Amino acid sequence: MSNTTKDYLFVGIQFMLFLGYALTPRILNFQLPKVVAYVGLLLAISGLCTGVLALLQLRSSFSPFPTPVANGELVSNGLFRLSRHPIYSSILLGAFGFSLYTGSGYRLLIGLGLLLLFYFKSRYEEQLLSQKYAGYADYKKRVGRFSPWW
Repeated sequence: MSNTTKDYLFVGIQFMLFLGYALTPRILNFQLPKVVAYVGLLLAISGLCTGVLALLQLRSSFSPFPTPVANGELVSNGLFRLSRHPIYSSILLGAFGFSLYTGSGYRLLIGLGLLLLFYFKSRYEEQLLSQKYAGYADYKKRVGRFSPWW
């Protein structure tokens, strides 16, 4: 399958949100108790570790685009037994966790934007995965979208 306009649109919006997250203005800042900030840091670090592990498990099936790679295979073991989209989950963990650590309401809003984007991007991606892999419908029934519970 080749990339479509929708693929580029999703990745373009994702890039803009990442850029907005990185170039955070000093607005909507808040102060949290240190323990909450450190929980946020722990979430961010676990998100980073989860993302790296998920990328290693995907190997040649990885693409930033929703359209599956031509020579890819359905990965349903490792982290993919717990979440159909562990890379999106790891980015969300990192985004929300670092927002708490830095006390940035602006970053929290960007995190909500990422959550919405990943919901719609994963929905589109799953339509394509269902067309490509016969076992995807069963996998989808067994495993949550972003976590074992959702």
